[in-house]
Amino acid sequence: MESIVTAIITGAVTLVGVLIANGKSQAVTETKLDELTREVREHNNFARRMPVVEEQIKVINHRIEDLEEINKHN
Repeated sequence: MESIVTAIITGAVTLVGVLIANGKSQAVTETKLDELTREVREHNNFARRMPVVEEQIKVINHRIEDLEEINKHN
């Protein structure tokens, strides 16, 4: 009988330890997931802005070419 009580107490203590460790591990995982989500959103925002920047660079290059052409004739 004594060994059964000891086994139950040991099992309960082990279960509590596992639950505590699992809770901490899950908190770390959630924190990492939140950080990755933030980084993906930041990247997506950058990817949406790139075509706008590329178009602006094209316009700037055309303006520079026009100015260089005007400068050649003066």
